Amino acid sequence: MKKYLSSFVCGFGAGVLQIVPVAKSFSCCLIIPAAAYLALILDRKALGETGIIKMSKGLKIGVITGLYAALFGSGFEILITFITKNSDIIVAYPELQKMLTSFPLAESLIEQTQDLLASVVNDIRTTGFSFLYTFAVISNNLFVDVIFGLIGGLVGVQIINSRTTKSISK
Repeated sequence: MKKYLSSFVCGFGAGVLQIVPVAKSFSCCLIIPAAAYLALILDRKALGETGIIKMSKGLKIGVITGLYAALFGSGFEILITFITKNSDIIVAYPELQKMLTSFPLAESLIEQTQDLLASVVNDIRTTGFSFLYTFAVISNNLFVDVIFGLIGGLVGVQIINSRTTKSISK
């Protein structure tokens, strides 16, 4: 566990920021890569390393940071939805209905989709929990956060290595 402590700490921070209303918009493209970069820096300081970082290490730390961010972010999102019985899908539901009718799809498919969305919204309003919503949040966060954590880890390695080579050459 100590080996991945920096990823755990930064992933937790990114997971918390994923549920903050304004920061939520920037979570995939800014917060998750920044968390992976910060995890690389923390890992480097914890181990006392000063040399070049291998790309494989950046990839590993980035993916693990994204994984932790996804798990914590999903957990907090589901917990808050359960407690408040409210979520983004409830707010967006009227617009989703309008948008679905504008798609060039079969009427039966649009109707089934609207029924499915209505059941998710109804479940959240009544019990605070919907299995389909939970599955969607977890799978979306896992996919997006791991990819952007991977990107952040690889870009972070490039940034750290370029700074390291500049300081060595001086």
